[in-house]
Amino acid sequence: MAEPTRRDFLYIATGAAAVVGVGSVAWPLVSQMNPDASTLALASTEVDVSSIAEDSILTVKWRGKPVFVRHRTAKEIQEAQSVATASLIDPQSDQDRVKQSTLAGKARPEWLVVIGVCTHLGCVPLGHQGDYDGWFCPCHGSQYDPSGRVRRGPAPKNLEVPTYAFTADTKLTIG
Repeated sequence: MAEPTRRDFLYIATGAAAVVGVGSVAWPLVSQMNPDASTLALASTEVDVSSIAEDSILTVKWRGKPVFVRHRTAKEIQEAQSVATASLIDPQSDQDRVKQSTLAGKARPEWLVVIGVCTHLGCVPLGHQGDYDGWFCPCHGSQYDPSGRVRRGPAPKNLEVPTYAFTADTKLTIG
């Protein structure tokens, strides 16, 4: 094996300097593609549901959209579960629209979380209104039941259910 020469050392040193130079230029370019702090802050939001009385709706903002957190009564739950899904504009059962608690795996049908944007033209529906005591969109008359399912009007889809989970008995994380 040949002895390393001064020229070999210069090649290695020049290559190392080039790698450091390319890395110092590439790092800021890659780093600037990450989302900024304000976007990351909107990624999820926590809601304390302990203060929401039964038969009331809390509106929170998530990703620039209103989200309705509804504390449903036993009567509303029973009525929502008894609806024949075949008769709905966008067939979906009530059980598919409410989440299980991640703590004990128990069902939490008393809590409904939906994005508060009408699926017709993007208006914000009004709570506890309409023929079904759910939501009523004043723009074109779409009506939603207490499960957020469209029952009447031009809206083609149910109110969207965002990703959410119960992180404690009274803490709900959206997003």
